Amino acid sequence: MISDRINENTPWQDITEGNKIFQAATSREFHTGEWRTSTPVWDREKCKQCLLCTPVCPDSSIPVKERMRGEFDYDHCKGCGICAKVCPFGAITMKEGK
Repeated sequence: MISDRINENTPWQDITEGNKIFQAATSREFHTGEWRTSTPVWDREKCKQCLLCTPVCPDSSIPVKERMRGEFDYDHCKGCGICAKVCPFGAITMKEGK
């Protein structure tokens, strides 16, 4: 039976049927922000802390602490610009380069 061999303690290296992974990978160990060609710039004055930008970030690069967003995690932000598109207050703009 497969449940005898694969469970939440199985190392991710043991690829499973259907590629189910029960352990976090290593993405936090790599600074994928180095790939960025555009950089989001956050204007604190315009920001209303609606937090609409945080769930759409595919890299989880917008930290939230105590219901307030913080500065971008530029080590992991790839500059996709989704956050800027969803911000209804224009508090995030994209600039070219890092």
